Amino acid sequence: MKRLVKIKYNILRISIGAVYLIFGFIKFIPHFSPAEDLATNTISILTLGLLPTQFGLIILALGETIIGLFLILNWKPRFFIYLAIVHIIFTFTPLFLLPQEIFGKDELVFTLAGQYIFKNIIILSALFSLKLELDINLKRLQNDNLSETLIPLNNHQKSFNQ
Repeated sequence: MKRLVKIKYNILRISIGAVYLIFGFIKFIPHFSPAEDLATNTISILTLGLLPTQFGLIILALGETIIGLFLILNWKPRFFIYLAIVHIIFTFTPLFLLPQEIFGKDELVFTLAGQYIFKNIIILSALFSLKLELDINLKRLQNDNLSETLIPLNNHQKSFNQ
């Protein structure tokens, strides 16, 4: 069972990393990403227009690419999973900041951009699954280390009774 859990963890981590790496990389190429306009508009709103849009897009591309690369390499996974969770939560901000681009004319029908954003709920769920697995493994490791450092009480009780 442990082996299956590890395989599931690695599949999720690598697949999310690949998505981040690819989607981050295409943002480096002008007008190549279908989310470029949405990303630059959102960055402009979130930074109150203080960050030049192309610079903001490059920072986003760099961040997504780094997250993807390090998830694939499994380097500092806890940090990069937390970073990915924060990032993916921010991908939902256009739902509130740019509703006309997300819903179009009908308030209950997603545009293609809205669908593009809403599918991130799957990535968010997978990231939380990875986070929970890391938390469980950390707790298990701490408990194992704690049990190795504790002296069993039974041995001390025997010495007092003798």
